[in-house]
Amino acid sequence: MATIRSDIARGLSPAQICHARSQRFRVDPSTVYRWIAAGYGGMSNVDLRRKVGYRPRRRAAPSVPTSHGPQRSYAAFASLPGDRRGAACEMDTVLGRSRDTRCILTLYLRPCRFQLCLLLPEKTSSAVAAALDDLETGLGRHGFEKLFGLILTDNGTEFADTGSLERSSTSGRRTQVYYCDVRQSQQKAGCERNHAELRKILPKGRGIAFDGLTGRDMSVLMSHLNSQPRPSLMGNTPLSTLRDMAGPTGAELLDLYGVREVPFDELVMTPAAIDRDRAERGLPPLIG
Repeated sequence: MATIRSDIARGLSPAQICHARSQRFRVDPSTVYRWIAAGYGGMSNVDLRRKVGYRPRRRAAPSVPTSHGPQRSYAAFASLPGDRRGAACEMDTVLGRSRDTRCILTLYLRPCRFQLCLLLPEKTSSAVAAALDDLETGLGRHGFEKLFGLILTDNGTEFADTGSLERSSTSGRRTQVYYCDVRQSQQKAGCERNHAELRKILPKGRGIAFDGLTGRDMSVLMSHLNSQPRPSLMGNTPLSTLRDMAGPTGAELLDLYGVREVPFDELVMTPAAIDRDRAERGLPPLIG
């Protein structure tokens, strides 16, 4: 019970704990949830941040066609062959405080559940295009097309300039961009669900200044975020699955942004993951 309590405090889920600790004890995640609800080990549902944060389900808003035309609509995306849709990348942005200029561009690879987090200087189409240019330069045209050759995103203003997003920094087109229907974020559900994990490390309402984040902070964030064992990957991590799936291209992507696999016993899904690394570099914590 002390082991479970310690792992829960690090932001890990009962499913992750049960898989990673299966050599020490065998228990079903639903049993762990019941133990926590019953107060075993001094725990309660308050320790499960996602559970206490759930809101009553609301009726879904009606679909509104994208403003980018039918050829780039979600309907057009849904008509693509299943293997192409399954290999798509879902793109979005994560915001900090209302006064922050910087934001985070997230690129979620559906096949391996890996999420790339890139710090943008501003929430604009030009900043997103520049980040994709850097990504293409680092991976090469072939490597970029292999992982990011098909992108599904929303109708945010930062994604409005389709031409600059699709156009290669060398010549021709590097990717195809499709857009979800308006107010239908569940159409890129993988990216949205993974943001819940990202928000464990960079939670809302805690005064974390995105303007104070560094590239190294992003490396630490991605390392912990993508080192979580996932039940949907049969207990493997997104990071190891990326390596297996993409081979040298996956290794290049990890090296390009300084992402490393974090052992389960060192995994921390709280702001402390970044704060510890910042302390070693002589920087103040994210939450002052």
